[in-house]
Amino acid sequence: MACRYVTGAVVATLLAPALLRGQDVDRQIRTNQERLEEIRRERNQLVSELTRLRGRARTLATELSNLERQRSATGRLINELDRQIGSLAGTLDTVTLDLALTQDAHAEKQAVLRRRLVDIYKRGPLWTFQALLASESFGDLLSRYKYLYLVSTQDRALARSVEELRDRIGDQRRQLLALRGELGNRREERGQELGRYQQLEQQRQRSLQQTRGSEREAAARLESLTRDEQRLNDLIASLERARRAAPAAAGPATITSDHLGKLEWPVEGDLVYRFGPHQLPNRTVIRYQGIGIKAPVGTPVRAVAGGVVHFAGTLGTYGSTVIISHGSTFSTLYLYLSQINVTPRQRVVAGDVVGQSGGAASDEGPHVEFQMRERTITLDPLNWLKARR
Repeated sequence: MACRYVTGAVVATLLAPALLRGQDVDRQIRTNQERLEEIRRERNQLVSELTRLRGRARTLATELSNLERQRSATGRLINELDRQIGSLAGTLDTVTLDLALTQDAHAEKQAVLRRRLVDIYKRGPLWTFQALLASESFGDLLSRYKYLYLVSTQDRALARSVEELRDRIGDQRRQLLALRGELGNRREERGQELGRYQQLEQQRQRSLQQTRGSEREAAARLESLTRDEQRLNDLIASLERARRAAPAAAGPATITSDHLGKLEWPVEGDLVYRFGPHQLPNRTVIRYQGIGIKAPVGTPVRAVAGGVVHFAGTLGTYGSTVIISHGSTFSTLYLYLSQINVTPRQRVVAGDVVGQSGGAASDEGPHVEFQMRERTITLDPLNWLKARR
């Protein structure tokens, strides 16, 4: 009889991880908001600085530098939102699973409690006294009393567990509503920041056009841009123009925001470098537009999603390069290949081999550089690729 019921200690043990997860959800939401506010404060300072610059004599190069930093801050904000969307989506899945498990446990405990109530009702209110009076000896009386006491204790523990599970279901439903609201807010914020990034990009282009014609500082800045990176950006820009001119020709979107943290890696290997600024030994700072993945020369490199090959050829110091358009606004780039296995306008699916790894002649040694773009925005690929365990 006794093993049919769950004690209060066991119920507390079952509920403890769920309660901790509830606290983690609230902490995660607060931490995410603080990270976004920190990046926004940095960008607001840059906006205020630009306003001051425009209120007094300044060079176009100084304004261009400010716009570049604003654009970089907005890009980091978009990547942070990508990371948070992926994290919130994973937490939402976990809470949804917890809710389903809690509802199942609640239904099971309710069924047991219902059977106990039926048994108590059938036996009547005097059954306890009848059981005690039917004792044949004092020892038998003590045994019966102990048994009845244990049964009553277990019944109370069962009733408490049903109430605790019911309260837990209510808490988890509130968590689900909060997470769904946060997820919706983050996606809306991402759309707004994407629009802001495009506005900054347009301002930057206008400033660049003015600077090219009149300012030495801007000319020096333009000269410092490598020819290969400029050509790569031109290819992405041409892809974006083609998408706008013929949106139907781009085909269905094979990468959307739902793929955050779910894409397969193009090649297995350790990271040689990460997305973002990096300081060289001589203290020169360069900015990587993607991630470098260490791989022996000749390792198959696979498409992370289906799409159409936009470019397949040699690109200066990047060597053999493949660019794939994934419909809508996303494209992926595979650089430092030793061999290309696809041709322009060829359709590929996720997992198709697009080339083989190379990069042996680079400073980083044999590797593949993987980049992601949304329109002309460079995205942090680690937000989109599956997390490694």
